[in-house]
Amino acid sequence: MESLAFTASAPNTLGIELELQIVDPVTHDLRGAAEDLLAQLANHRFADQVKPEITRAMIEINSSVHQNPASLLAEMRELRNALNEAADAVGVRIAGGGTHPFMRWQDRTIFDSPRFQYVSELYGYLARQFTVFGQHIHLGVGSGDEAIDLTHRLSPYMPHFIALSASSPFQEGVDTLFSSSRLNALNAFPMAGHLPPEIRDWYQFEAHYSSLKNAGLVESLKDFYWDLRPKPEFGTVEIRVCDTPLSVEKACQLAAFAQALSVLVQSEPVPSQDTWLAYRVNRFQASRFGLQAHYVDAEQGRVRLIDHMRSTFDRVMPIAEKLGTTEQVAALRADVLKLGCDAKWLRAQMHRNGELRDVVGAAVNVWRGDEEVSPDLAGPVTIARRRVRAGSEPMGVHALASDRSFDRPPEQLH
Repeated sequence: MESLAFTASAPNTLGIELELQIVDPVTHDLRGAAEDLLAQLANHRFADQVKPEITRAMIEINSSVHQNPASLLAEMRELRNALNEAADAVGVRIAGGGTHPFMRWQDRTIFDSPRFQYVSELYGYLARQFTVFGQHIHLGVGSGDEAIDLTHRLSPYMPHFIALSASSPFQEGVDTLFSSSRLNALNAFPMAGHLPPEIRDWYQFEAHYSSLKNAGLVESLKDFYWDLRPKPEFGTVEIRVCDTPLSVEKACQLAAFAQALSVLVQSEPVPSQDTWLAYRVNRFQASRFGLQAHYVDAEQGRVRLIDHMRSTFDRVMPIAEKLGTTEQVAALRADVLKLGCDAKWLRAQMHRNGELRDVVGAAVNVWRGDEEVSPDLAGPVTIARRRVRAGSEPMGVHALASDRSFDRPPEQLH
């Protein structure tokens, strides 16, 4: 059996990665300019924290390790500003969001690195369709056993992170009706999913990995496209379900929530095996309906996700107070309960302006810090709700008939 060394981290430390869109300032389509951005930043003090992603219209920024989300936010603002300056020099713009609203995957080109070229050869067109943009949150743990334990304890909350971060309602020029359509691109990979429930410690994880590797099913841990996975070289548990938010402020709020939640769940009972029965359905519901999803809790049964979210925030807030992160966690709670997710704001921009190019332009402005995600920016939008419920058969089926035009934005905001 192959042994996997786990590099211990200080407990409760955190860091984030953000995958970002490189946008043409005129057409607002994606532009393959990753090499130019990297060259522009080559001698910058943040050079090591800016990396390419699988296609050339993507760029990734990585934080250093932090104990407190306030220092994380300060660093991410500096990093954002440096990236924006480099983008201006190159003649492009940067945007958050889980998908680009109207890009064509056929137009994407793979970044020239051995790893990305290998992925492209293995997965074919799926690699170019993987031009989607996510936030990864790393939580420090002291050992491999602790990483497996925390993975189990956080797994029931993956729908919460999906709904909180959802920012990918549009793909290839149409409204997908999903709050987070980005996750559907990940579902196509054979090693997508989650940690097998029967794995309870690091030894069992090593055995599982060795079995897959010896069978030729994986070559490295990078082949695990799990929603939540241990990252032994960093000494972390990595949350991977989040869409990239529209602003660094929200990205850091999500990290603050994750940090407080990880402390909370370690003081509570380990989730029962029944948790896994509903995992895929809960994940789908959150991706499709966002905060309006239904959520099956092993103890409470079927509830509204937003209600479960409220009770989760109520339990998390005392932990945040002890950690000194009340401001950021409270801001996330207030924004979610008042405004909903970024997907709702993006849809409101579409209804307000009628052009997906303008939606991208608004997202660029939010990323730059020139605008905020707020009801005022959405404008007065009154939209009749389609009668499709998160947990029932469709009602008013005529609204989804086959002759329905997808050139128009949908009537429902999630």
